[in-house]
Amino acid sequence: MTVHFVGAGPGAADLLTLRAVRLLEAADVCLYAGTYLDAAVLGHCRDDARLIDTQHLDLDEITAHLVRAHADGLEVVRLCSGDPSLYSAVHEQARRLDAAHVPWDVTPGVPAYAAAAAILGAELTVPELAQSVVLTRAQARSTVMPPGEKLAAFAATGATLALHLAVTRTRELAAELAGHYGDGCPVAVVSKATQPDELVLRGTLADIGDQVEAAGLRQAAVILVGPALAPDVRGGESFLYAAGRERRARG
Repeated sequence: MTVHFVGAGPGAADLLTLRAVRLLEAADVCLYAGTYLDAAVLGHCRDDARLIDTQHLDLDEITAHLVRAHADGLEVVRLCSGDPSLYSAVHEQARRLDAAHVPWDVTPGVPAYAAAAAILGAELTVPELAQSVVLTRAQARSTVMPPGEKLAAFAATGATLALHLAVTRTRELAAELAGHYGDGCPVAVVSKATQPDELVLRGTLADIGDQVEAAGLRQAAVILVGPALAPDVRGGESFLYAAGRERRARG
């Protein structure tokens, strides 16, 4: 049997891929991160499926459940919040499964930053304002950031920033970023995107810290920073769709 790492998306039960839903419906065992997932996502599992909340387990304990399910010939899904390609610890878990000779695969999901942008009705790449998106995180009680991956270096590009695992340091990060983007740079914080208790805060680098602290946000939030986040943003227009662009006739 194969261990399936499945992106659960931002939280809404109807934002999973068709493949993800099919895998959940077939799963005998489902491991999920209870801290981040809306319980409605688990509604895709069978009533007799064994559900294991991993929020209090370490990687070795999680892997032990995966290996045991495989040995028992059971279909097993490891749900990851958002998309498995970002901050999901898939690499560490897959390495352990390889050592145990357990096959695995990955099904992508809607990443949290994309869900946040959709809720805001924002395009993160607006012509002539921002054509790059930097996905990064803050460091507090977490793994050390690699040399060279400094927030100031990313901010110097003027790109749209999507900050994960950073909401507890919003005030500190806003002060640092203001030196590059200016105090009036638009910021949005989206907590628990698409879930019933979703919260959206919009402001600037000058006031977003106050808003986050007043809301008492501590986790499950994405911070988006950059001129493309302005509610009344006005940028250029895409050359791809320009009326004057030469187009090849379809033959």
